[in-house]
Amino acid sequence: MKYNNVIGILFVICLASCSLDYDPVDTYSDVTEGVTTDTTQVVFKDKAAVENQMQVIHNKFRDGQEHWYLDMLLLAESHSDNAYAGSPNAETTPFEINSIEGSNTNLNRDWNNHMANVAVANLLINNVDAVTDPALTSAEKESYKAQGKIFRAMVYFDMVRIWGNVPLVTTIAGDITAETIADVYAAYFPPQTDELTVYEQIERDLLEALPNAPDNNPADKTQLSKSVARALLAKVYAEKPLRNYDKVIQYCDELAADGFDLVSDYGDLFGVVLTNPDLPAGPDNFAVNGKTHSSKETIFEAEFSPGNANWVTWMFARPLNDWNFYFTWAKWITPSRDIVKAFKSEAGDKRLDESIVYYSCGWNIYYPADNYAFMYKCRSAYNSVIKFRYADILLLKAEALILGKNDLNGAAAIINRTRARAGLGNLPSSATASKEALLNAYLKERRLELAFEGQRWFDLVRLDKVEEIMNVLVDEGRPALVYPYNANSYRLPIPQAVMDQNPNLIQNPGY
Repeated sequence: MKYNNVIGILFVICLASCSLDYDPVDTYSDVTEGVTTDTTQVVFKDKAAVENQMQVIHNKFRDGQEHWYLDMLLLAESHSDNAYAGSPNAETTPFEINSIEGSNTNLNRDWNNHMANVAVANLLINNVDAVTDPALTSAEKESYKAQGKIFRAMVYFDMVRIWGNVPLVTTIAGDITAETIADVYAAYFPPQTDELTVYEQIERDLLEALPNAPDNNPADKTQLSKSVARALLAKVYAEKPLRNYDKVIQYCDELAADGFDLVSDYGDLFGVVLTNPDLPAGPDNFAVNGKTHSSKETIFEAEFSPGNANWVTWMFARPLNDWNFYFTWAKWITPSRDIVKAFKSEAGDKRLDESIVYYSCGWNIYYPADNYAFMYKCRSAYNSVIKFRYADILLLKAEALILGKNDLNGAAAIINRTRARAGLGNLPSSATASKEALLNAYLKERRLELAFEGQRWFDLVRLDKVEEIMNVLVDEGRPALVYPYNANSYRLPIPQAVMDQNPNLIQNPGY
């Protein structure tokens, strides 16, 4: 326990009598009112204020991509066998060589942004019922509350998979002053909650949200809909703390009933519309839009368009809407030779060219400069960033059939669906001869189908495959591991800056 830090913090609090600039719970945002009546503090004075708060939540996916997309790809792809760090530095290289420490600045910003997002959700969930504006109906209140719970569940699902035990905050604390410190201190410096309890809260939020969340809108997959809740529930029930493969199957089937299916052309998910569609992209043939928004396969996405563009695309490769924009430094998430080899292990996999592209560039860190590999799934500033899509959940059903039902034929039929779209034939008989063989084929299929979408590391962790795959990986482009992977590697370190600020936190084992 770091009492010196606590004393210092309390001293500052007592002198300043104001809220801390640490946000495990939220202060009132600039789009809420904070109107005080004689008896209560009204956070949202009318319907417009509630709608503004919902827009704040939606903007988190458009404007705050560092933690939920950029850094999640670094963790899921570069910390696995799918990618190298890309741009070697103190923030990225440790993910590639398994030397991550609590001092990592990416982890620090990720923790703080996730907790800030929890606070935004809590502000809505805990205050919408108090709005007295007659224009805001009871049904609308329940819908907004449901969407807040889906958002909170989404945030905590990412957090618990990264860090394991995390503070579980579901309420809003008041300001810390010399007079209120004893009452609100615990809310600002909460201890961690065990993984199982966090998962149970995620489950509760999603089940409570289901009746009142908006229905799936085929034309708008940016909504926190019932279908998003179902997709999250399928993913939650595949994880070890709440594993229930019957429910994975149930919610996958419910998504099919909601109208979700695989699009016929894999390239539609990530392609672009060019000024001249008959020619390849280049300095004289720019992307003018993403090829597909809100497809029947997309469950939840952040959408972008000309005039409202995605800033993060240039972090990975050339942005096809602006060929030379920031193409002067090594990019993140460089595809590994090992995943290229996996794609080429069967001829004709169409997903290879939709996932990886080669350009000439000014650096040769992992590949020759004249033929350098780049991640291709976020290829223009007008492409949607897909958080959940049906292929992911459908393949989780295959996992459930293998491990939960021992239905190898049913699982193989699902895997063959995604393979067929990729231009491949059915699985060979050797891949379906045993549960172990089919599980390996399944893992490979998820790897290729969902490459560079933030899934690989979590697949290895969920199925206890980290040591088996990562400690024997032979890839000439990857630097040697600093530490071999072990059971402690399954969770990342709590950021040290957060530990220093909150004396109630306990560092994860191994760090």
